[in-house]
Amino acid sequence: MPEQAFPFTEAKGAALEHQLAARRERRPVDPLLSLVIPVFDEEESIDLFLDTVIPLLERASLRFELVFVNDGSRDNTFARLFDRGRGDRRIRIVNLSRNFGKEAALTAGIDHAKGDILIPMDIDLQDPPDLIQPFIARWREGYDIVYGVRSARLTDTRAKRMSAGWFYRVFNSMSPVRIPPNVGDFRLVDRRAVEVLRQLPERNRFMKGLFAWVGFNSIGVPYERPQRAAGTTKFNFWRLWNFALDGVVSFSTAPLRAWFYVGVVIATIAVFYALFIVTRVLILGIDTPGYASLLIAVLLMGAIQLLSLGIIGEYLGRLFLEVKGRPIYVVEGVYEDGADEPPHA
Repeated sequence: MPEQAFPFTEAKGAALEHQLAARRERRPVDPLLSLVIPVFDEEESIDLFLDTVIPLLERASLRFELVFVNDGSRDNTFARLFDRGRGDRRIRIVNLSRNFGKEAALTAGIDHAKGDILIPMDIDLQDPPDLIQPFIARWREGYDIVYGVRSARLTDTRAKRMSAGWFYRVFNSMSPVRIPPNVGDFRLVDRRAVEVLRQLPERNRFMKGLFAWVGFNSIGVPYERPQRAAGTTKFNFWRLWNFALDGVVSFSTAPLRAWFYVGVVIATIAVFYALFIVTRVLILGIDTPGYASLLIAVLLMGAIQLLSLGIIGEYLGRLFLEVKGRPIYVVEGVYEDGADEPPHA
């Protein structure tokens, strides 16, 4: 499988090779791999995921742990995970007290993972487990972050592919932190990058941006994203829209700055139009009737003011949530090897 690097994530030249060589020497020979898997109403996918991933990791002779984060599932997801985890200390369940959202669940998994390297992945097998070994091979070369690049999104609708492309272009044009296009949360992260992620305190999490924000030497490995193996997606258009909005607002103040320039342009047009009206009256001696144009101008200005207030409200609302300082998630319990009894329904 070919490998792909992006100029804004991979440094060039001899300095990079020197850094990679130094890190290769410090890599543990037998690292502990932590797979972080957030789950929400995924009881149909659990057996297929475990029966696929565990044999693959065992054949590769890898030391590993599977950190499942149950994000307030309403079905039998937790019970099924608990049953499969009996007698297997490699399976741990971080059970959240309610549904906090995928970004918070992923954060909980990162906080509880013990591995030298960490890979977040979805339980639906759209993140191919076969990519784990190529990720580790690139990590052994000295890279701290190795991310999967969706070279083909044939399972997505045309509308979803177009909207995703627009999002990456808009985000990267406005944010000082650039994220590579067609990259999700599926990636390998070295422990030292994980420790930096754990220091980030914001409550409104956009993990793609946070992974990019921490920096470090990174490289992409392209893959074709398969169809979902079981279950149904929990994301709809509205949730994806809010997710994209969170990403832009969390990493850029460009929308706020843009309305300053919009105000300057409108004020300039207003001044020139006022001068035109005054000149017309002085020269021709008549006023311009213009009831319709006046009404349109009032409605236009009202709409612009409401839109600008809405953008300010998005930032103010997030500031309100951050100031309260509530935890990102609440853990009901951590279960491994059947050592504890599951919570009662």
